[in-house]
Amino acid sequence: MKIFKLSGFIVCSLSLLLSSCYTLRNASIPPGMKTLDVQFFENNSPLVVANLSQNFTEGLKTRIRNQSRLSISRNADADATLSGSIIGYTIAPVSIQAVANNVAPIADANRLTITVRVKFVYNTAKTPAEKKLSFEETFTNYQDYKGDIGAQEQSLIRTITDKITEDIFNKAFSNW
Repeated sequence: MKIFKLSGFIVCSLSLLLSSCYTLRNASIPPGMKTLDVQFFENNSPLVVANLSQNFTEGLKTRIRNQSRLSISRNADADATLSGSIIGYTIAPVSIQAVANNVAPIADANRLTITVRVKFVYNTAKTPAEKKLSFEETFTNYQDYKGDIGAQEQSLIRTITDKITEDIFNKAFSNW
């Protein structure tokens, strides 16, 4: 009987402790922040993909619409502004395969990497804590692939964009 009481106490204590560590969505978005201006992320990388800027910007807006209470606004009076540019789009080999003697090795797998420079400004911040929410940071993510990039490129871009927009969202609104 004592064992059941002790285990019940431990379970209750652990659940209270763990629930205090978990932050609900929107919990760190200040109550005064209602609108966000997401500006167009121009592709300034040396290797340019035609639809990357548009897809990235729209992916970021979609994540914010789906995972926050914020309204996307296209005016200078927005409570916060997300701006930046795509500064890197690279393809590099990650593993080499030797084919035969006296033949140059070839890439067995490659890595597509996208890097984005982001500036988040909380325009209507009033307290020092709210002012600390603003940041300027670089986000990078990648996806490995095999074979020709042509048929896989858009799918790889979508996967990487999802990862980077999640990182940006977490940095701006979840303080993770």
